Amino acid sequence: MQYVNLGRSGLKVSRLCLGAMSYGDPHAKPWILSEEQGRPILRRALELGINFFDTADMYSGGESERVLGRALRDFARREEVVVATKAYYPTGPGPNHRGLSRKHLLHAIDASLMRLGMDYVDLYQVHRWDDETPLEETLETLHDIVRSGKARYIGASSMYAWQFQKALMTAERHGWTRFISMQNHYNLVYREEEREMLPLCRDAGIGVLPWSPLARGFLARPRDKAGTARAESDVFAQGLYYGEDDYRVVDAVAAVADERGVSQAQIALAWLLSRTGVNAPIIGATRMEQLEQAVEAAAFVLTKEDCTRLEAPYRPHRMLGHE
Repeated sequence: MQYVNLGRSGLKVSRLCLGAMSYGDPHAKPWILSEEQGRPILRRALELGINFFDTADMYSGGESERVLGRALRDFARREEVVVATKAYYPTGPGPNHRGLSRKHLLHAIDASLMRLGMDYVDLYQVHRWDDETPLEETLETLHDIVRSGKARYIGASSMYAWQFQKALMTAERHGWTRFISMQNHYNLVYREEEREMLPLCRDAGIGVLPWSPLARGFLARPRDKAGTARAESDVFAQGLYYGEDDYRVVDAVAAVADERGVSQAQIALAWLLSRTGVNAPIIGATRMEQLEQAVEAAAFVLTKEDCTRLEAPYRPHRMLGHE
């Protein structure tokens, strides 16, 4: 496993980040694994050299954080792993149980730490942009969370480039803690981030952590193959992909995978890892072979011709994934 600095920070992360959304409460989604089912995958990830794990307070109603925290306490030393979580989405019925207000963020970080069983997280991320809270309020609160020792760094997730630039400049103007990472929607069938967000991140030294690197499994199977339990029940994914132009990209991935003798998932991941500025795609794994193939993909090298063929079928999309 290779390790890289996350953006211009000194934080070293593995080239793959294991997302923990798939581990928690099976009653929340049909594709979520129970703790008993998920722990062997988390343990194997550590054995394979993955040191970076991402979750969020809203995954399985907080159960994802509990499962991840218990596994890392049992299988790793705290200083050897990089733990990231996120806040924004509702975690309760009240009006202050969501968003990026000072009240909610201070409650959310304490609740996340309690579920994780940790004194701090390495990366605390805003899960989305909040139009209902003044930006200065959010950024000052994140600065206070870092100053308190409850988070080492802060990151952001899907938003428009102008919003992220505004946040970076506002933090700089006030001397507040600066974002070091952007967790954004980026894969072979959704490349709109190449227009503005990725150039901004490269220029500003922001690490890039793409979510849905396999388009929620869409890139991992031929167009005529039945979907997984997640694919069949994932309404969110069905609103992002599944157009004819998207299937043409899948066809290209399948063709290159067949010629190179590897899986489609490995081709799609290898392409993403070859993009300048991408630090660690956030992978999901519900089977051991998915995890192990992803780790193999981190060392797989595509040719220039491979990349040209994979990129050629792409057609522009409207902005997706900011909801």
